[in-house]
Amino acid sequence: DFPRGRHFFKFLAHKPHLRLAPEAGKAFIRAVLSETPRAVAARTLLRREHGDAYTETLLEKGLEASRLSPADRGLCRELVLGCVRWQAALDWLIARRTEGREQKAALRVLLRLGLYQMLWLERIPPHAAVNESVELAKEFGCGAQAGFANALLRGYARELPATRDCLKDLRARQPAIGWSHPDWLITRWTGRFGVETTRELLQWNNTPAEVFGRVNTLRTDPGKLLERWRNEGVEYDFLRRDWLPDNLVFRLRSHPPLPKCGSFREGGFYVQDPSTLLAPVLLDPQPGETVLDWCAAPGGKTTFMAQMMNNEGRIVACDPAEKRLGQLRENCARLGITCVEPMVSAPGSTLPAAVRSLQFDRVLVDAPCSNTGVMRRRVDLRYRIRPEEISRLSTTQLEVLRLAARAVRPGGCLVYSTCSLEPEENGEAVKRFLEEIGSFELEDEQSLVPPRDGVDGAFAAVLKRTS
Repeated sequence: DFPRGRHFFKFLAHKPHLRLAPEAGKAFIRAVLSETPRAVAARTLLRREHGDAYTETLLEKGLEASRLSPADRGLCRELVLGCVRWQAALDWLIARRTEGREQKAALRVLLRLGLYQMLWLERIPPHAAVNESVELAKEFGCGAQAGFANALLRGYARELPATRDCLKDLRARQPAIGWSHPDWLITRWTGRFGVETTRELLQWNNTPAEVFGRVNTLRTDPGKLLERWRNEGVEYDFLRRDWLPDNLVFRLRSHPPLPKCGSFREGGFYVQDPSTLLAPVLLDPQPGETVLDWCAAPGGKTTFMAQMMNNEGRIVACDPAEKRLGQLRENCARLGITCVEPMVSAPGSTLPAAVRSLQFDRVLVDAPCSNTGVMRRRVDLRYRIRPEEISRLSTTQLEVLRLAARAVRPGGCLVYSTCSLEPEENGEAVKRFLEEIGSFELEDEQSLVPPRDGVDGAFAAVLKRTS
């Protein structure tokens, strides 16, 4: 194993016999320099600054292209997602020492990285956070600003307790900056949930999302899977909720990269937050029934319904994105599911022609929504969401409900679900639908609110067709 970063050049100085062709040498040095978790994180965050794609997508691509160890991959993930979650607070800290002067994108990213390590990751010594950030500044074309970066970071390193107190005060006085959330959304939540619950929700959104595994009983059973996990080095906790069957979902405390686990590759489990199982549980599909899953990809709810049906019957899984349907097909193949028929549908409108005339025993509408219940998993969302989007989406949701209702047979069941916390998209959308469509009645509705329920936010309503 070669040393990485600046230490690589010291290594070369003591290895005069090591010779590489010029182009190969340049490529090799670039590869070595890019293999630290901080460098991969900085490169990912800089690409995000340029608006290339969502953070999660850029992070996975960066990790896939790297040769980081599992521990370094974990650190890289923590650095990227943490810097995005706390971006407004980090920028506030930078502005305090720069009199609000704008920094070039690469330097801004590196200052955020250094400050995040010092103030949020106590396991990293402050001097290491400073030194690594300064060296990265040189590697990322900010050599002229390396002294400035060093002074700013060392200044904060000398004042860590006072700075942490400042951040605590900021979260109380200016929560939009202190918690890095839109001010209008905090006001909306405070009016509905109250100050304390809103604070807990903001804290929830700014903590790393947990990983959960749902047992695939078409391939194995809980006892066999847990035994295999123990052999594979997967550490887990039992998870119990009153709306979930026992021994169905487990919290994964630590694990090797999942694609390297035979239990994952062979379809023993599916990774998904327990909140996504609420809607299928309320729909309660039975073996032999015909089920329509509207907006199905990438397939968490679809594959669980197939499992509930013992892979017997027919599930038509529609989604407007062909690429995402490809993911659904891959998941079905890995999990051993054959009763699912993926079909491309027009975006937010009609069903595929092949099934337009059919009526189904049960229909699941996982409607497009604002995603405010899953903000800790979708870290960019807080910077993209706008208040007018909720009104726009509530109109779309009602239209989707109208179309899906036509596919339900008399006596059949429709479940409407979102991962939103907003009433306009949930209970109020259902109320408007029932007022307009007289042939359905509300049988049940449930909502999950993090952190009250210890899972992501979700809403689901059971609507039965009466005629």
